[in-house]
Amino acid sequence: MDTQVKNYNLFARVMHWLSALCIIGLFAVGLWMVDLGYYSEWYRTAPHYHRSVGLLLAALTLLRIIWKQVTNSPSVVGKPFEVLAAKAAHSMMYLLLITIFISGYLISTSDGRGIEVFNWFTVPGAGELFPNQSDIAGEVHFYAAWAVILMAGLHAAAALKHHFIDKDNTLRKMLGASK
Repeated sequence: MDTQVKNYNLFARVMHWLSALCIIGLFAVGLWMVDLGYYSEWYRTAPHYHRSVGLLLAALTLLRIIWKQVTNSPSVVGKPFEVLAAKAAHSMMYLLLITIFISGYLISTSDGRGIEVFNWFTVPGAGELFPNQSDIAGEVHFYAAWAVILMAGLHAAAALKHHFIDKDNTLRKMLGASK
């Protein structure tokens, strides 16, 4: 971390906000999809888009993790416990996202078929690696998705608290605006 860096760079900001939109959208679509009836025109289409966007988000998340390691970022501000909490929350969100990506892959490929990503390419399927894979991975996927949404809400609330109560630059750094 370089304390001289005032804002996150443009690429980091775009990846952050694009990830946020995808995570919220995938969560909403995921909740909607589970109630689709077999005869709904979206019964097969919605999961295709959900899986496609999810795999692209997985690639973006991997890129974000690498980018975070190779570029300087502004330092986290706040009381020592806030700094520790922010770092722990970021790590937890990445861990939950990875859990969601792996469990989603295990759900989608348990029958041995690969995952078509917008008909651009296919991610090969691994097949059923353990008994009841789809059901177990589905439970993990569901609870990890709820956990990441709750963590993201906490993350947003903390950013707003820093902006409106502490009146520091925490939110502005991710918007690219300095005080």
